[in-house]
Amino acid sequence: MEQEQQKLLLNASVRLQEEERSRIAADLHDDAGPLLATARLYLNENLVNQDKATQLQSIYQARQILDDTIQLIRNISHQLMPPTLRNFGLESAINDLAQKIGGSGAINISSRFHEYRDRLRPETELLIFRILQELVNNILKHSKPSFIHITQHLQHDHFVLRVHHDGRGIVQSDFERLNKSKTGLGLKNISSRLRVAHGRILFEKDASQTYYKVTLEVPRDEAPDTDVKKY
Repeated sequence: MEQEQQKLLLNASVRLQEEERSRIAADLHDDAGPLLATARLYLNENLVNQDKATQLQSIYQARQILDDTIQLIRNISHQLMPPTLRNFGLESAINDLAQKIGGSGAINISSRFHEYRDRLRPETELLIFRILQELVNNILKHSKPSFIHITQHLQHDHFVLRVHHDGRGIVQSDFERLNKSKTGLGLKNISSRLRVAHGRILFEKDASQTYYKVTLEVPRDEAPDTDVKKY
C-alpha cells in the first residue's frame, strides 16, 4: 500500500509538471506565435520599397504587436512566479490573494501573519503559496463557506500556516483516502509539493465542531541572503 501511495504521488507530481508545461506551451503557441508572425508580416522584405508614410505605419503596427507580445510573455512569467511573491514575500502575496478574493464581496476572507520576520527560500515560498492557492480554490469550489481565515506562526523550527473555514470540509482520514484514490488530483498536487518541501498537512474539525481547519507545516529554511527581509 505504501508503494502504491508513493506511485500515486509521483504520478501526480509528474502530471502537475506536465500540465504546467502544456499550459505554457499552449499560451506561447496560440497567443505569442500568431502575434510574432503578424509582426513579421509588417516587417517584410518589401518594406524598403514602400513610401515613407507606409513604412512608418507598418513599423508602428509591428511595434504595437511586439509590445502586446512582451506583455503576454510577462503575464506568463508572472503566473510562474507572482511578482508580489518574488518582490515582497509570502505574507504580501497571500494578503494580495485574500484581497482579490474578498473584493468580490461574496465571501469574508482575511489573512494575518504573526511571525514572519525573515523570508524563506524563494522556492519554499512558492511551494507554500501554490499549496495555499490549491487549498483556497478547493474550499471555494466545494465547501461553500461564509468565511476563510488564514494565519501564520512559527513552531520551533517549522513555518506553520493554518486555514480556517466554516464550510463543508474534510478530516485527515478523508484526505488520506482521496490521496490513495484515482480522483482528487488537487489534493495529490498538494501532497506532491509537500514532499518537495519536506512538509506535512493536517485536516481536522475544530473542537467546537463549528468550523474546519487545515494546518500546513514546512521546515523553516531562511533565505541565505541576509539582506532579503520582510517588507
